[in-house]
Amino acid sequence: MTLTDDLLRRIDVLSDGSVVRPGAADDAIDDVVPAVVVAPESAEAVAAALATVSRERLTTVIRGGGTKLGWGRPPQTIDVVLDLGRLNRVVAHRHGDLTVTVEAGAPLAEVNRALAQHRQWLAIDTAFDAATIGGLIATNDSGSLRHRYGTPRDLLIGIGLATTDGRLAKAGGQVVKNVAGYDLGRLVSGSFGSLAAIVSATFKLSPLPLASATMAARFADRDAAVRAVAAVAASTLDPMAFDFDTSAPAAGSEPMAVQLAVRFAASPRAVDAQIARAREMMSGGDVSVTSGESDDAWWRARVGEIWSGAGAVVRMAWPAAAVGDMFRAIETIARGERTAIAVVGRAAVGAGLARIDGDADAQVRVVERLRRQAPAIQHVVVRRAARDVKARADVWGPADSATPVLAAIKQALDPAGVLNAGRGPV
Repeated sequence: MTLTDDLLRRIDVLSDGSVVRPGAADDAIDDVVPAVVVAPESAEAVAAALATVSRERLTTVIRGGGTKLGWGRPPQTIDVVLDLGRLNRVVAHRHGDLTVTVEAGAPLAEVNRALAQHRQWLAIDTAFDAATIGGLIATNDSGSLRHRYGTPRDLLIGIGLATTDGRLAKAGGQVVKNVAGYDLGRLVSGSFGSLAAIVSATFKLSPLPLASATMAARFADRDAAVRAVAAVAASTLDPMAFDFDTSAPAAGSEPMAVQLAVRFAASPRAVDAQIARAREMMSGGDVSVTSGESDDAWWRARVGEIWSGAGAVVRMAWPAAAVGDMFRAIETIARGERTAIAVVGRAAVGAGLARIDGDADAQVRVVERLRRQAPAIQHVVVRRAARDVKARADVWGPADSATPVLAAIKQALDPAGVLNAGRGPV
């Protein structure tokens, strides 16, 4: 009897309608093919599957759309992939209360198409078209909309979980003012499926804006861009998004140009007035304006640019008021390592992504140097990289004061230590 045959025998969830099959090459995570894939059709079936894998001590990875499975430490072995793609319903849209409850496997794009029928939306953006609700919460993935709306954690008001003891748990509520159990939702946000399986979630929604427009300004002088960031951040302007992108060259004296993009969404008159004011604050840059459908297309194209190419991608943070110090640190590292580094981020929030080009050795060195740049650069986490790079530059970075607390929570919720196959963060 092969290992796969043995696991298929030991996973006794076939009677509940779950699909159980051997793992295939398309299921691989960092080149490791799981022995078995289990696709439950209900929250109860998810709980039953988790009870089984915990009892049998089978290393398990929870999968939604599969768009971010490369995020995390390289696994040694994966016994089971628990695929939640069949849990994909919009359970309840309370459009009068501006809330929605959805199952974890529902793709964000499909959820927003359904919500748009009542001119509402879940204000989360991601670079991954197939990203699901559960995956977005588990990774706390966010994009440019974070400037106004926050991360998935900030929009979450209720959560449904399946735990490794085979139980279903709910926390929070269905209305914005209900905060009972709110911290449990925050706890699993960014946990990467290491604590429990998210089976459903309730979010607060926003009305779709009547109009939007974006002003982009490219600055050849990095310091001028920093001054423009400070001016917009200190003003009474109310952007929906306020981003920058830049690239530090690998060598030479080429200047580190910075592009700022500020997006407004409101009534047409309010949008026009804010664009005019923003133009005054960015007068030192080469300015362009997009609006309407062109505006939406501009941001859709932009959100995935940092993921293009083969370089390692890291998430990092910096003091929002000291974006200039971050720029200087990036430029110094790029020239010192002779490796180009592209950065995109939330200009007034202090968070973003960097893509590190070059070979594996250079990528490892840059990650290590980024982690030594505090306070200019902080919380450096490897998002995408080759298995060799992730093995040499730990994905999550050195332990800190929160590590013992997280380990205790992991022990309480996953005592067998089977969830996420040791890929972290706990």
